[in-house]
Amino acid sequence: MFGSPKTKDLTAHQVKAALDARQILLVDVREPAEFAAEHIAGAVNVPLSSFDPKALPSADGKTLVLQCGSGKRSATAVDHCRKAGLVIDTHLTGGIMAWKAAGLPTVR
Repeated sequence: MFGSPKTKDLTAHQVKAALDARQILLVDVREPAEFAAEHIAGAVNVPLSSFDPKALPSADGKTLVLQCGSGKRSATAVDHCRKAGLVIDTHLTGGIMAWKAAGLPTVR
């Protein structure tokens, strides 16, 4: 859509570095069962099925980064944030699949 802001895509390694530097709050928008089965250490779970942008946890000055399984749901969550008037526009491109493909660890 013309004039629509672009979602900022971060790679798995960019997210890992930012997590390690405590610069981001990673929000996993997958469903609770998916999150419980496997997630990125430090991520918090806010499922897309009940997603309310205004109820997102405080990032305390950090950049809030959205994440899902492949990047589709997190991009949808970014769109919900925009529609709610929030400046939350960053997600992990490729989601946890890209994270694992990059050889990065998960919590099971």
